[in-house]
Amino acid sequence: MKRSWTQLKKNDVVMVVAGKEVGKSGKVLRLFPKSQRVIVEKVNMIKRHTKPSAQLRQGGIVEKEGGIHVSNLMIICRRCNAPVRIGKKIMEDGSKTRVCRKCGELLEK
Repeated sequence: MKRSWTQLKKNDVVMVVAGKEVGKSGKVLRLFPKSQRVIVEKVNMIKRHTKPSAQLRQGGIVEKEGGIHVSNLMIICRRCNAPVRIGKKIMEDGSKTRVCRKCGELLEK
């Protein structure tokens, strides 16, 4: 299932629901809309071998987060404290907001 890019945003707390990192959760750091991938804090850690440079005095093995496909993630509701599906709700002023499908809690801050 393709998820629209309005569902996940930077700084959302998400949980991995499929793949080798299943069960881990973290904050969304970056979004890549063209490849439909997301970088999540402390999830899918990869190792990069780097040479010494002007910024990095000492070369070596650097661990950093790798991308995860958006279909493997679900947003965590603050009230339910569980991974949930997202619905849309139109407010009185005409703006759209994201809501939890389980409890109806607004996911916007």
